[in-house]
Amino acid sequence: MARTVTRITRFNMTSLALGLAFLYLPIVILVIYSFNASRLVTVWGGWSLRWYHEFFNDAAMLEAAWMSLSVGTVSATLATLLGTLAAIGLARGERFRGRALFSGMLYSPLVMPEVISGLSLLLLFVALNAERGFWTVTIAHTTLTMCFVTVVVQSRLTSLDRSLEEAAMDLGCDPVRAFLFVTLPQIVPAIVAGWMLAFILSLDDVVIASFTTGPGSATLPIRIYSEVRLGVKPEINAICTLVIALIAVIIVVASFASKLSGARGESAAPL
Repeated sequence: MARTVTRITRFNMTSLALGLAFLYLPIVILVIYSFNASRLVTVWGGWSLRWYHEFFNDAAMLEAAWMSLSVGTVSATLATLLGTLAAIGLARGERFRGRALFSGMLYSPLVMPEVISGLSLLLLFVALNAERGFWTVTIAHTTLTMCFVTVVVQSRLTSLDRSLEEAAMDLGCDPVRAFLFVTLPQIVPAIVAGWMLAFILSLDDVVIASFTTGPGSATLPIRIYSEVRLGVKPEINAICTLVIALIAVIIVVASFASKLSGARGESAAPL
């Protein structure tokens, strides 16, 4: 049977180059201008680390950055735990009454406008007389990102061969041990990817955090947005560059960890 060979034409290469430039050229420009010595954002004044120094001496920005990292870590961990359990229930659980309603409620944040989600959570916290701060933002971000983790983990679970679990149980494992030693190592890459996605979504959120945050608990995106409204400062370029570097490091580490755990899971599966 003849194999179809796709030719790389000049049009394809041009389209690819324009697409990549559209996506990454603004980021490259932002990174370059974060090292600009000039106070004016659009005027190049030479290379300098001045604005990084300004950021690390800005107590308000550092507090907002720490708030975002703390909220992102806690909410991503909670969302990964709850989302993984929900995915297991949907992919491995028996059919139960209300399954469609449960799935719809679980996936509704995927299509729900963030303004509606933020306003509804604000009304909930006000009705509960809860003091808005770190935990209200964390709960809101957990609610927002849990559905993304469920989608990622459930898609991985549905693609696995269940005969491996059945073989483990035939050899004497109970269902819990079969899941822990056979299934879990194979879905670890999806769990890591879900955590990473939840962390980045939490780090990026402005709308929901603006509804659920309180005095003295502003996240970094809210702080940046309030600064940009008065004019873009070169310090903002430095902050954004550090965030890009952090996300890049997280992606590399998560990719390495998922590949390592996936290789271990595949080597252990035949046993």
